[in-house]
Amino acid sequence: MTTTLIKKLASFGMVGITGIVIDFGITWILKERLKVNKYLANACGFTAAVINNFFLNTVFTFKEANSDSPKHLAAFICIALIGLLLNTGVLKLLQQYTKFGFYFAKAITIGLVFFWNFFANHYINYSG
Repeated sequence: MTTTLIKKLASFGMVGITGIVIDFGITWILKERLKVNKYLANACGFTAAVINNFFLNTVFTFKEANSDSPKHLAAFICIALIGLLLNTGVLKLLQQYTKFGFYFAKAITIGLVFFWNFFANHYINYSG
């Protein structure tokens, strides 16, 4: 990997930390406090994190001049929706076939989906 790609991956990861805080926070509030279905709560947390991450990654990671471009937002959302399907599917599999707790399984899932989101955005959405 090139130095530029590693720097972008690190920046994407730093932005992702803010997304994780938002994702876990909203998921926890909805699931634990408001008793919303855990998969719906997961989707809501994930969606809020995606919106946050779009704006921060556009400005800091990919340094896109047209940060308000509807094309980039639409592509980011499409990539994130695929990520949400992966996120929910892997989370459900981990819940069904392991003894992992919900939030530990969610953390593993976020780690896996991180790579999908980064490389899809890097090579498809912000490729030039």
